[in-house]
Amino acid sequence: MNSTLGTTTRYLDVTGGRIAYDDAPGPGVPVVLLPGMLDKRAVYRHLAPLLGAAGHRVVSMDLRGMGESSTGFTDHSPAAIAEDLAALLDHLDLRGAVLVGSSYTGASVVRAASLAPGRTGGVVLIDAFVENLPLNGFQKALFGLAAPLVTAFPGLWSAMQKFYYPGERPADFDAYRAGLAAMLREPARKAALRGYLRGDSAPVGWCAAVDVPALVLMGDKDPDFPRPGLVADRQAAALRGRTVMIGGAGHYPMASHPQAVADALLPFLAGLGGQVGQAGQAGPSDENGTAR
Repeated sequence: MNSTLGTTTRYLDVTGGRIAYDDAPGPGVPVVLLPGMLDKRAVYRHLAPLLGAAGHRVVSMDLRGMGESSTGFTDHSPAAIAEDLAALLDHLDLRGAVLVGSSYTGASVVRAASLAPGRTGGVVLIDAFVENLPLNGFQKALFGLAAPLVTAFPGLWSAMQKFYYPGERPADFDAYRAGLAAMLREPARKAALRGYLRGDSAPVGWCAAVDVPALVLMGDKDPDFPRPGLVADRQAAALRGRTVMIGGAGHYPMASHPQAVADALLPFLAGLGGQVGQAGQAGPSDENGTAR
């Protein structure tokens, strides 16, 4: 039993290992939630109940080598995760599912939408890396340094979580952060750590193949982006979708501001129920989430 999400952990065998997921039933539009790199599906622990209470079927998936998924995978790229997601959609026979990706897995849900068009009803990005500007020399050096450091000292990633939650934090923040640190210290996680930190989290060109409604959610205080609103609008334009900024949120608004994320996501899901052709066609938003 996964006590954090209140559902039973299930497993799916994929190429190279086993993926853990949970599945909470509901009559509404199915939603599949993917965490970012070096995180667990429990990052959605505060948002998932809000979606379930609104009647939606909510599926959350652990990434390769993280959470309750197995270790030993040799490929941790966004493309490989997209294949796992497509396999899960087939396994559960989901149709019209909304794929939600956070940070590193924004690219994965975009890719999965093109791999499984008949099963995908919409795409939602939360503070994601996809179609972003190429890294400059300083950023490349910084990420190049981060990979060996975090691999050698996994506790650094847990410490960095304070940086990614610049304002409001969930009540269980310290306990969750301690759980991440404990997970990343396990020796079997080292290959996954290196794989994620050295991977390309923002492939360019994948959005062109997506032909479903899209929503881009972004914390307006996300420290990963100097101008979060500009990045969000660029992604929304590439997906022909719309942007909603989450005021006061950092990189993980689904954990720090779950109600605000639900308030943006639930109308999007409701629109897919009867007006799929119109959903996601509005223009980009301003910094406060007002469509323009």
